[in-house]
Amino acid sequence: MLLISFIITMSASTITSSVDRKQSTVTLYAEVLRDKPPCFGAYRRDTNQITRGNCTDKRITWASRPDENPALQVDPVAITHDGNYTCQIVTSDGNFYHEYHLQVLVPPEVTLVQTEKGTAVCKAAAGKPAAQISWTPEGDCVTEQEPYWGDGTVTVQSTCRWGGRHVLNVSCSVSHLAGNKSLSIELDKGVRTLGFPGSDLLIILCVKFSLLLVILVFAGFIHFQRTNDCRSRK
Repeated sequence: MLLISFIITMSASTITSSVDRKQSTVTLYAEVLRDKPPCFGAYRRDTNQITRGNCTDKRITWASRPDENPALQVDPVAITHDGNYTCQIVTSDGNFYHEYHLQVLVPPEVTLVQTEKGTAVCKAAAGKPAAQISWTPEGDCVTEQEPYWGDGTVTVQSTCRWGGRHVLNVSCSVSHLAGNKSLSIELDKGVRTLGFPGSDLLIILCVKFSLLLVILVFAGFIHFQRTNDCRSRK
């Protein structure tokens, strides 16, 4: 849970400078949140009456007396509070509207580990929105995303290897709207990432086979020469 407070200022001065708060008769607000039906609340100045309508989330309340400052307060903020908030003030001069869009940011949990295969895995778990991962030095990397528990957060995982290069230390940098983070790791003994890609392995096998073939041909040639020398002496 995100223990922060967010105030949506719905004062008349925000909507238009021509509205006098004292002249307002009704202040309405509407919440259109993710995966929830719209809800509506209101305050009547003439009767000093507050109605919440079908709004049941008690974390969303008036920040103070609506006749003094018609602002909404969300405390504490949760991922489910993502959405649009609309204010309507009814006055003798007409109706005035203003809409706010609230996007809740969730910083991801960042980890960096080395696997038994010699690859490095950088994970940014349960962030909102999805994080971006980059590597120093750059390598042969595969990045995947997967939703996390269906709550709007996303886990991003990047697996990287540096085949054929002598790499001692690597760093992964995670960029996110809620803040950036960088982690570093020392690869075991500066290996060339333990193991080879398929193409490199095929090249190595071909080279070894060619060397073996050359050795066999050379040995056969020497044996043939010695056999001829023996026959000539006889």
